[in-house]
Amino acid sequence: MFSNIFIIIPAFNEEKHISDVVNELLILGYYVIVVDDGSADRTAELARAAGAVVLCHKINRGQGAALATGTLYALRAGAEIMVHFDGDGQFLSSEIKTLIEPLARGEVDIVLGSRFFKYANGCELGRQINANKNMPFLKKYFILPTARILNYFLTGLKLTDAHCGLRAMNRLAAAKIKIDQDGMAHNTEIVAQIKKNNLRWRELPVTVIYHEFGQGIGGGVKILKDLFIKKMIK
Repeated sequence: MFSNIFIIIPAFNEEKHISDVVNELLILGYYVIVVDDGSADRTAELARAAGAVVLCHKINRGQGAALATGTLYALRAGAEIMVHFDGDGQFLSSEIKTLIEPLARGEVDIVLGSRFFKYANGCELGRQINANKNMPFLKKYFILPTARILNYFLTGLKLTDAHCGLRAMNRLAAAKIKIDQDGMAHNTEIVAQIKKNNLRWRELPVTVIYHEFGQGIGGGVKILKDLFIKKMIK
């Protein structure tokens, strides 16, 4: 198993959860990088007090920009594995070990978390996880299924979950994947670059604990707009 595993947490106004999230990860022996994305509260202060390395954006740029900043820092610090992890307490730190095992064995370059996991790369690996039953109805049966279809047409990669923020990657993947989308369109951008760079990938089930609805239809429209603008500029 790799020894220097960096957890990269994009955080915007997460003072309610950030201390607990950082503490749980540090107890497990991970290096924790919190990228405070222009928060107006005590997110940076509390994360630093909990023991994380804190990088700060002076203004709120978006989750994609925060992940890009944290990933670059981790690469320069010699990270062997990097994990993208939310700061709002929705993910379980205990699941990281399972997520990074295929990386440690050299089987894949990137592992993508899935809230709908049943099949991965055409092979059934187990029963569908039922830990996400509290997912909002609209998100579960309309927003995310639509996102999966659009993601496939935009990237050519068929996933069970197109927009889960929990993922782990080795140095090769982290160096090849360039996050240019500052906002939430970075999810699709990452998947597209997995395909483009012929990176070995796998989906594994993850648990998401919903404290609030999160991104809705308006957010999805903005993602499509950002992706379209990027294609037009190119």
